Amino acid sequence: MSAEPSHAGSNVSLRERAYRIRRNAVLMGEVQGQGYIAQALGISDVLAVSYFHALRYKPEDPEWEGRDRFCLSIGHYAIALYAALIEAGILPEDELTSYGGDDSRLPMSGMAAYTPGMEITGGSLGHGLGIAVGMALGLKRKQSGSFVYNLFSDGELNEGSTWEAAMSAGSHRLDNLIGIVDVNGMQADGASRGVLDFEPLAPKFEAFNWFVQRVDGNDIEAVVAAFDAARNHKGPQPRIVICDTRMGKGVPFLEQRERNHFLRVEPDEWQQALTILDEGRGQ
Repeated sequence: MSAEPSHAGSNVSLRERAYRIRRNAVLMGEVQGQGYIAQALGISDVLAVSYFHALRYKPEDPEWEGRDRFCLSIGHYAIALYAALIEAGILPEDELTSYGGDDSRLPMSGMAAYTPGMEITGGSLGHGLGIAVGMALGLKRKQSGSFVYNLFSDGELNEGSTWEAAMSAGSHRLDNLIGIVDVNGMQADGASRGVLDFEPLAPKFEAFNWFVQRVDGNDIEAVVAAFDAARNHKGPQPRIVICDTRMGKGVPFLEQRERNHFLRVEPDEWQQALTILDEGRGQ
């Protein structure tokens, strides 16, 4: 089987992919009239690079053994991952309107048992990195060449389990593990650093023997370069890309909201958001 990602050769730009992911997320948000839309808009560039540059997978076979695993530790970001899985062809576009429904395969919090392409159930925060460490260890024992990517949030840096997993990964020299931290500065109880100050962040991971990079997570070229460097790094150590993102990215009136961890959007604002995204397409 080919070692190349299934999307190799696509002539659709990553910027276009990110636009489509954002649009899918807003359309799903409109179904429920609320949700974790700001996070989805903020992380769309990272997801575009993940699914259309970095990851190896087969859309027609989400459980292909040779795939890279993408673990969504932040269960409430499921709307963002669904948007990417739809764009990647792993989920059909016509399921978009079922988001959050009783019989939907797209529940509001991600569940592996429900959704093709969803590797883990990320309910209580702080567990994803530990699960990813276990996956990476298992793949090592199977002599697999697959990578495990784990997306987690700055709010999860509050959890001791995250740091236990980080220390374990460094100790086991898991060079097939790539962590991605979404540092968007906001969590349910307020500003992330106001709840628990985790900075300086890079030296903490370096102390646990990780190869560390920090980039603007809304700069696609910078994210591509960081992901490539992480995957190609020769050191016997796990890798992490710290991504500083802007919540609501691409929709200025959502970017400017003071508290945007969970958004309730007025009915007419959904169309406004879509219009703004369409007008900014490709920029």
